[in-house]
Amino acid sequence: MLSKTGVPTREQVESVKPDRERLARGPVAVIECFQQIPCDPCYTACSRGAIQPFADINDLPRIDFGKCNGCGLCVAYCPGLAVFVVDETYSETEALVRIPWEFLNRPEAGQKAPGLNREGKEVALVTVKRVQPSPSKNGAYILWLAVPKELAFEVRSIPVK
Repeated sequence: MLSKTGVPTREQVESVKPDRERLARGPVAVIECFQQIPCDPCYTACSRGAIQPFADINDLPRIDFGKCNGCGLCVAYCPGLAVFVVDETYSETEALVRIPWEFLNRPEAGQKAPGLNREGKEVALVTVKRVQPSPSKNGAYILWLAVPKELAFEVRSIPVK
């Protein structure tokens, strides 16, 4: 499915998710990188060593969830927009999901917007909690979205306005 639509299969998504125990400890990065390409900015951005060294520049990134504190530097440096941070401890009903944003039209904190899944379909109403300039100085931003907890691994964007 990924090679034809750009959308990973459910099995691919499940293969990179942290377990329930790790999700209960706070923010954690998730890397949905499923194609072998020469790329390693996520690895070089991670000062905690949570993203494992690559034997080959074409290897898929692997993350040690035990070392990851969810700082989000890997989100800022991934040129493929394949990294996000999930914090299921944000509230009883919502997760905080940080996603990359590379569009000129930026949403504003407090704004409500449709949450879109990987296929671009609306799946929830989300609230933009923060719009953070990327520490990578690439002109991108990181959106902090309050998302219904059960959709933390579904919402991946909001519409560009």
